[in-house]
Amino acid sequence: MAKELYNLGEMPPLGMIPKQMHAWLIRADRFGKPTEAFQQEVVNVPSIADDEVLVYVMAAGINYNNVWAGLGIPVNVIGARNKAGEPEDFHIGGSDASGIVYKIGKDVTHVKVGDEVVMHCGTWDRSCAWVKGGGDPMYSPSFRIWGYETNYGSFAQFTKVQAQQCMPKPKHMNWEEAASYVLVGATAWRMLHGWGANAVKKGDVALIWGGAGGLGSMAIQIAKAAGATPVAMVSGEDKFDYCMKLGAKGCINRNRFDHWGMLPHWKDSVGYAKWLKGVRGFGAAIWEVLGEKRAPNIVFEHPGETTIPTSIFVCETGGMVVVCAGTTGYNATVDLRYLWMRQKRLQGSHFANAEQAYQMNELALRGLLDPCMSRAFTYAELPVAHQLMHDNKHPHGNMAVLIGATEFGLGASGKPPVAIPHPTLPKGDVHNTPHPYPMSEPLPSVAQAEAITIADDGSLVRDLMHRGIVSCTPNDTVGTAAKIMINKEIHAVVVMDSAGKAVGVVSQTDMVLARQGRTPEQARALLAKDVMTPGCATCDAGMLLSDAVSLMTGRRMHRLVVTENDQPVGVISMTDVVRKIIGE
Repeated sequence: MAKELYNLGEMPPLGMIPKQMHAWLIRADRFGKPTEAFQQEVVNVPSIADDEVLVYVMAAGINYNNVWAGLGIPVNVIGARNKAGEPEDFHIGGSDASGIVYKIGKDVTHVKVGDEVVMHCGTWDRSCAWVKGGGDPMYSPSFRIWGYETNYGSFAQFTKVQAQQCMPKPKHMNWEEAASYVLVGATAWRMLHGWGANAVKKGDVALIWGGAGGLGSMAIQIAKAAGATPVAMVSGEDKFDYCMKLGAKGCINRNRFDHWGMLPHWKDSVGYAKWLKGVRGFGAAIWEVLGEKRAPNIVFEHPGETTIPTSIFVCETGGMVVVCAGTTGYNATVDLRYLWMRQKRLQGSHFANAEQAYQMNELALRGLLDPCMSRAFTYAELPVAHQLMHDNKHPHGNMAVLIGATEFGLGASGKPPVAIPHPTLPKGDVHNTPHPYPMSEPLPSVAQAEAITIADDGSLVRDLMHRGIVSCTPNDTVGTAAKIMINKEIHAVVVMDSAGKAVGVVSQTDMVLARQGRTPEQARALLAKDVMTPGCATCDAGMLLSDAVSLMTGRRMHRLVVTENDQPVGVISMTDVVRKIIGE
């Protein structure tokens, strides 16, 4: 007969399920930093469905998703589940784990009570028409990340998972090592192996961003196992040895270069030339590592905003840039010429399906995938581990926390099948890059989008616009247009043709870009039609001001020509909006 509640570290008899369990809980009324959001509580052990498994958790992996869960951003995971009909007013996180099967549903066949398992974090409804039809479950509308989008994750004595999530635990790994690698390992596997003709293969060159991180350390090993040549990008030369032991051909210190960020405007001949010099220098650094002039066939991306322009440029013709995150930001810029003329692929990727997770785990079972665990914590230190992530003070590699295991180093029951050099991070190593941006809130369906209400004060463009059009002709010189702007104290003039039609805009930015690489005399002599931004972005005077702002930001414009009855009558600018904000 099972007790109602077992103490931490007190393992119930195999197959005996208590009524209650110890767990680390997040509740909405304490959203905030991890050391405040996570609190120990006792809750009921969850019941399981026919296709589910109840696992006694020995150790759990630490991932950034439950930092966001604790903060309540970008989505209140508790509120989202309540809205979907789930009653619990708490969240038990944890999306990586190792443990022992204690109970199985009646439809479960491939695991049994007593099995030692690790778990991947992909869940989906097996009755979904897409899944039943043989479609990739990753594209199912029912797909959820266990322990983030679902409740009863691994930060408790027991967790419930779908049977398909359970995979054999590598016998040579201890509990905490086995709990640390699956999420990042499966994500990296799909990125490198999931995309048909562009999947990594023998002889390929793979450029791996963040080679010393949890994700990058998996990618290096997976690429190496496929017979590819990994090149690691890292934040300092003290990470070189670590990545080389994982299988990197060589490493590049990103701090050698300063061209990172969004692309300069294509009209900025000087700025673009400087960026081009920087990115070509980076390409030469790849050649230096390889000992030959070869470009990466696959670029393993996750920084996003600051690195995507470079990644696409250096990628081989017909190659692929595959991206799973935007840790430096989401608004990446692309020179489309290099994408279409060199027929490159920019591919998004998100976690992995069960088949891919199992394929990744085969490498671990064979001893060909080191978990790269940098630090393990006790159960009581779980909030501290997340706080280190929140503060960007956690080491590179992967982290885990003991749950049911009473000591570090327990659980290994065999020797590694293959002897590989174990990588060691530099003493005192911590992240020094900006912490990741929050995971995007799940995109709404069409039906959900229709139900969204938008707060707006009802202001119209006509309420703020400046009436009257200050213009020049296409054949006026830049010098003439500049004098008009100075005399009128405005930032742009509309270019009007002989029929009174607006055909473009010359802004101060256009003039400054025209000056790049030219003498002032040469710049002044240019014609408005040579430097203007062609076409004329317009809005109706009756448009909501908020819609006009979205139009400007979406097109990276400072102003719009305002029309009434399709005729230009004035201008609305961001300056006008700012004046409204400050009450002028």
